[in-house]
Amino acid sequence: MKTNITGYFVLQRINFKFEEKHSMKQFIFTLLIIAGSFAINAQKVYTVKYESQADVKVYVVKYESQADLKVYKVKYDSQAGSNDGKWYFVDYESQAKKKIYFVDYESQADVKIYFVDYESQAGWKNTSKKHLFY
Repeated sequence: MKTNITGYFVLQRINFKFEEKHSMKQFIFTLLIIAGSFAINAQKVYTVKYESQADVKVYVVKYESQADLKVYKVKYDSQAGSNDGKWYFVDYESQAKKKIYFVDYESQADVKIYFVDYESQAGWKNTSKKHLFY
């Protein structure tokens, strides 16, 4: 009888450890999914060397009134927005959500941007071009 009780407790302990590992795996998986969804929304851009490599061609205008999008360059990737004009320039192409190429002439651009000094100024002026950064 004593061995049956001991065996029961051993089985309970093994079952508990299995459930603990299983729930930990679920927790980690869920955490990765949530973290990944935040990363997907971030507006991280990479400047490519050649026009053919770009997702979007960009021209920097001289005046705010000429821009489709007012861009604020954030210091950290965690501050990047989700298509709201807050850009973080990444070091590697694989880290970017969008690859951009700065063109020399306004007529070559998909989007005209103006760099602003304050985060609160960032945003779309011409929302018809917003789809280019999704």
